[in-house]
Amino acid sequence: MAPPPHLVHPKYRADIDGLRAIAVLSVVGVHAFPDWLRGGFIGVDIFFVISGFLISTIIIGSLEGEGFSYRAFYARRIKRIFPALVLVLAASLAFGWFVLLADEWEQLGKHVAAGAAFVSNFAFWSEAGYFDNAAETKPLLHLWSLAVEEQFYILWPLLLGLAWLRKWNPPAVILAVAALSFGINVLTIHSHPTAAFYLPASRFWELMVGGMLAYIVLHRPQWLSRGRGLQSILGLLLIASGLVLIRSGSAFPGWWALLPTLGAFFCIAAGPSAWLNRSLLSSRVLVGFGLISYPLYLWHWPLLVYARILEDGTPNRRVRLLAVLASIALAWLSYRFVERAARRSARAAVLRVLVIAMVVIAALGALAATQRLAARHGDPYIGQVMAAVKDWTYPEGLAPAEVDGEKVYRIGHGARTVLLFGDSHLEQYGPRAVELARTAPDALATTYFATWGGCAPMPGVFEDKNVDCDKRRSAMIRLALDSRVDAVVIGACWNCYFVKQTLPSATLADNEGYYFFDGRKRHGFRNGGDGAELAFASLESLLKELAARKTVYLMLDNPIGDEFDPKRLLLGGSRLGRMDVTRSTPTTPWPPAQKQLYLRLRELAQKTGAIVIDPVPALCKDDQCIRTTPDGTPIYKDGDHLRSDYTRRFGTEIDVALKNSR
Repeated sequence: MAPPPHLVHPKYRADIDGLRAIAVLSVVGVHAFPDWLRGGFIGVDIFFVISGFLISTIIIGSLEGEGFSYRAFYARRIKRIFPALVLVLAASLAFGWFVLLADEWEQLGKHVAAGAAFVSNFAFWSEAGYFDNAAETKPLLHLWSLAVEEQFYILWPLLLGLAWLRKWNPPAVILAVAALSFGINVLTIHSHPTAAFYLPASRFWELMVGGMLAYIVLHRPQWLSRGRGLQSILGLLLIASGLVLIRSGSAFPGWWALLPTLGAFFCIAAGPSAWLNRSLLSSRVLVGFGLISYPLYLWHWPLLVYARILEDGTPNRRVRLLAVLASIALAWLSYRFVERAARRSARAAVLRVLVIAMVVIAALGALAATQRLAARHGDPYIGQVMAAVKDWTYPEGLAPAEVDGEKVYRIGHGARTVLLFGDSHLEQYGPRAVELARTAPDALATTYFATWGGCAPMPGVFEDKNVDCDKRRSAMIRLALDSRVDAVVIGACWNCYFVKQTLPSATLADNEGYYFFDGRKRHGFRNGGDGAELAFASLESLLKELAARKTVYLMLDNPIGDEFDPKRLLLGGSRLGRMDVTRSTPTTPWPPAQKQLYLRLRELAQKTGAIVIDPVPALCKDDQCIRTTPDGTPIYKDGDHLRSDYTRRFGTEIDVALKNSR
C-alpha cells in the first residue's frame, strides 16, 4: 500500500520572520501611536504576501511531490491558528462581559462569533456606515485580515488542486486570479471603498503576489539569482515609502497597496543570503518579534481598545505604551506555552480540543449577540439609555427609488413633489414623514429623501473619506432645479460644519476633515482657515438659485454636543466596579456659538428668500435646551442626532414642507 501523501514544507528562513516583525511592529505602532507611524497599517499587506508565498510553496511543492493532503494541511492550519485565537477570543469575551455596556456587549458577541467562524471581514463590512461605531471601540476589528487569510486557505488549495487535476498551467491560474482580484480592487476602491478594503475578492491579489513568487522560487530560481542585494534594498525602500506616504485617508488598498506588496515580494525574493536580509532581517531581535508576530497581532488591538473604552477616549501615551508591553508579554507567553505545544503535539485529541473550544467560543458569542447572555452592568436605566442610542429607524418605512440614475427614498403620492436634500440631520426626520403617511396619507406630498450622511449640501465642500459625495451632491442639485420638483428642503448639521469643524485641533492638520475646494486650492475649516466662510457663501448662492425657481425651505439645526449624548449618563461610576447611571438635568445651556450660527442662518434665509423650518422653539427656551424628557428619557440618539421616537412624535416643524399645500 502506498504511503499517504504528506506536505512539503519550505526550509525555515529567519529573514522571513524578520519581515514578519517589520509587519507586526508597523501595525502595532500605528495603532498605539498613530501620529508617529501613520502608514503602519500596511503591515497587514506584508503579512498577506508572506502567507501567499508560504502556503503556495507548500501546496505546489506537495502536488508536484508525493501528493497534497487536505486533511494534513487543514490540521496544521488549526494547530497554527486556533490556539492563540481561542485565548484572545475567550479573554476578550470575558473582559467584555465585565466592563461593556449592553449595546457594546451585544456587538462584541457578534464579533466573537464572526471571528470564530472566520467571517469577521464580512461582519465589519456589513456594519460599515455613517452610524457605525468607531473602529477604536471594536476589540476584534483586527480579525478581518485573519478572516481574509483563512478564506484564502480554504479556496486556494481547492483551486490549485483542481488546476493540477485538469493539467492547467499553474502560473496562468495564479496570474488570472491576481489580475481579476487586482482589477476588482482598483475598480471598487472609489465607488465601494469599504468593500474593497474588507472583501476577499479585492484582497486575494496580494496573496497571489506571494503565490507567484513561490512558483518562481520553485521553478525559475535563476530569475532571482542576480542582484539579490539590490532586490532586498528595493523591497525595504518600497515598504518604507508605504509607511511614510500612505495615510488612513488614502484610497487603500487600490494602487497604493503595490508599495508594501511589491516591497515584501522583493524582500523575500532576495533570499536569506542577501546582505540586508542576513544582517537586518535575520537579526536576533527581529526574528524574536517575528516568531511571536501572530499572537502579538492578536493581543495588541483588544488591549488598546479596552484601554480606550475604560478611559472613555484616547489613553495617554503611557497607558498605550503599557498596553503594547503587555501585548508583547502575552504574545510571548501564548507562543511559548500554548502555540508551540499545540503545533508540536502529534495527538489527535489536540485537534478535537481546539475545534471544540472554538465552537464553544462561537456559541457564547452568538448568545451574547442575541441578548441571551447578558452583560454584567444591569441597571434598568442602562436599557433605557441604550434604547435611545439605538433608536434610528431611517430609512424604515420609505421605499427605495431611483431618479435620474441616483438612489433616493420615496414616500407619499401627493400632487406636490418635495425633495429633501442634505445629510443625516435631514434623514432624522424620515420617521416623521412615515408617521404622516400613517395618520394623514392624503395630506402627504410626494416626498423624496435625497440625503447622504456626512455629505454637506454645499457645492465645493469636501471630505476625502466621503469619496462620492460631490458626484451625488451635483446630481441632487440638478434634480432640485428640475421642474419636476415643486419644493426643496435643504438641511444639514450646520453646527457640525460651521462650529464643530472650525475648532482648533492639535492632532489634525488644517486640511484634514472638511475643507472647501475652489478648483485650485483647499481651504481648511479649522485653525483660522477661511473654508467655513467660503462654504457659507456657497450655501447662500445655492439658496438664491433655488429660491428664484421654486419654494425653498432651510431646515435649521438642533443643538449638538457631548452634553446631549445619552451615553454621558453612563459615565458615572466605574466600568471596572459598579456602573452608576447618572440622572442628569433635563436641560443644558445652548452653546453660544451655535446660537450665533442659528441667528445667522435665519438672516441668510430672509436674505435669499428661503422659508425657515425651525426646530429650536420646541427644543430650547431661555437659552436652555432639552436633552431628556422630564422623566429622564433621552431625546437624542447621540451627541448630535435626535432619536427617531422624538422626531416621529414631536418633529412637527417639518410638516409644513411635507404636506400637499403649505
